Amino acid sequence: MNSIVAPSVLSCDFANIQQESNMLNESEADWFHLDVMDGVFVPNISFGLPIIKAFRGCTNKTLDVHAMIANPDDYVDDFKAVGTDILTVHLEACKHLHRTINAIKAAGMKAGVALNPHTPVAMLESIIHDIDLVLIMSVNPGFGGQSFIKSTYYKVKLATDLIKEKNADVIIEVDGGVNTQNAPKLRAAGAHALVAGSAVFKSENPQQTIKELKGVS
Repeated sequence: MNSIVAPSVLSCDFANIQQESNMLNESEADWFHLDVMDGVFVPNISFGLPIIKAFRGCTNKTLDVHAMIANPDDYVDDFKAVGTDILTVHLEACKHLHRTINAIKAAGMKAGVALNPHTPVAMLESIIHDIDLVLIMSVNPGFGGQSFIKSTYYKVKLATDLIKEKNADVIIEVDGGVNTQNAPKLRAAGAHALVAGSAVFKSENPQQTIKELKGVS
C-alpha cells in the first residue's frame, strides 16, 4: 500500500508560500503538514493561526496540523476557523485527553494524538477507538532537521498491533527524520502516513522525492 505523504511546510520558503503550495498541489503529496510550536511545550516557536489560514487559501488538500502547544483545548475552535482538517495534540500536553479529543471532533475536525519518543504506545489503549490518527514522533519535538530515532520502527509495530487487537480504524503517522531511505521500513512496520520536511524541500526534485516517499515506482 502506498503511503500518505504529508510534507512539513516548516521546511518550506515562507517568502514564497504560494509558489511552494503550487509545487505541493501539483505533486502526489496528500496532505500539508503544519507544525505549530509555542515555545512553552517545546523549546521553539514556529507559526500560528494566520499561517495556517494562508496555506488554506493556497490549497484544497488536507491541512494536517500538529499542535506542539500547551493547553491546546483553548484553541480548538480557532484551529477549525482557519481551515484545519486534522488537529493532532500531544498526549503529554493534555490534562484531560478524552475531553480534548471530543472537543476536536465536535468542532468538525479529525482528532489525532501525538506521542513523544519516550511515551509508550500502551497509553493510547483506553482512547484508541476515539481517535482518527496517532502521530509517532521519531525525533524529540521542537526542531526540524533532526536525526531519525531507530526505535521508532518497533514503536510503529506496537501501534499497529494495538490497533489490530482493538479492531480500531486509526491512521499511524510518523514525523521526524523521515526520508526515502527509512520510508520503506516504516511502511513495512505499519505506518500509513509519513511527514517529511527537509527530505522534501531540500531535495533537488521535491516532487520526485514525494513519489519515492509514497512508494510509487
